[in-house]
Amino acid sequence: MKKTIKVVAAVCFNEQNEVLCALRSPDMSLPNLWEFAGGKVEKEETPEESLIREIQEELGCTVKVHELIEDVVHEYPNIIVNLLTYRTTITAGTPRAKEHAEIKWVPLHDLRSLEWAPADIPTINKLLSTRVDA
Repeated sequence: MKKTIKVVAAVCFNEQNEVLCALRSPDMSLPNLWEFAGGKVEKEETPEESLIREIQEELGCTVKVHELIEDVVHEYPNIIVNLLTYRTTITAGTPRAKEHAEIKWVPLHDLRSLEWAPADIPTINKLLSTRVDA
């Protein structure tokens, strides 16, 4: 039986309504695919707490977590991922790629121009179908 891991990711908007996108490094699983930054939920954490911690670790900045955007279960060849994506805003610091190959701000309507990790695609579909302004 495949292991299921619970992960969280930040859909972080800036004032220009651009979304922060992170390119997985060649050393990560799913190398060179784009994703929303985040990571695994630890045992004693709420999803919101783990997202704040992960963004601090991965991007070196502090975020405020807003509403849940999407709850996705995606089956990869060797693992099942339950991905919770939340709308977030940066409250302190400037994001920088500490673990990713690259990060960049992308206009909402250009998100599909990137090659995304499969579990992130339902969130993009939701963002583009609802057109929620940050």
